[in-house]
Amino acid sequence: MKAIDLKPSESFAHETGQGEVLLLACGALAREIVDLNERHGWKVFDIQCLPAKWHNTPQFIVPALRDKIRSNKSKYKKIYVVYGDCGTGGQLDALLKEEGVERIDGPHCYAFYSGSPAFAAREADEFTCFFLTDYLARHFEKLMWEGLGLDRHPELLQDYFGNYTKLIYLAQTEDPGLQAKAEEAARKLGLAYEYRPTAMANWNPR
Repeated sequence: MKAIDLKPSESFAHETGQGEVLLLACGALAREIVDLNERHGWKVFDIQCLPAKWHNTPQFIVPALRDKIRSNKSKYKKIYVVYGDCGTGGQLDALLKEEGVERIDGPHCYAFYSGSPAFAAREADEFTCFFLTDYLARHFEKLMWEGLGLDRHPELLQDYFGNYTKLIYLAQTEDPGLQAKAEEAARKLGLAYEYRPTAMANWNPR
């Protein structure tokens, strides 16, 4: 897989010089999007990613996407947004309707990686599960533990995670190091642990 590893606070741009379609995405998806792009030799897509840490402060997502859409509309034939609702409470979809822009189908990246129908089929049984992706496993300490203030206020752990029973790691790669990080995250949160490879985990990483 393409060795792109954005920090939670970083933005990112990947331009081919031939792009006709702009993908506006969350930084947590940059690695997989660029990898897909390069594996298939797609030159038509340019990619711009916003900071992944905004999932902890989703009020920043919609204004930033509005600015990106409006500043790039004249430069591309089409713009697609690679975000779920991501805590915006429907405001993202309202913006996209207003701007005439589409987004990827699904409520969040866990559904993207699992496949929306498969995730929906398990949703009722996994209502008390907390999910990690490769990105979240890699950056759990910074994005989740420190981002939610648990390093400074461990007494908040029960408030944040008291209703969860299991951590499910939706793996995009077969990476023992990330598996260990995900298992350690489950231990810190006091949750049962399940490793669940997604379709991307069967790819041969670069």
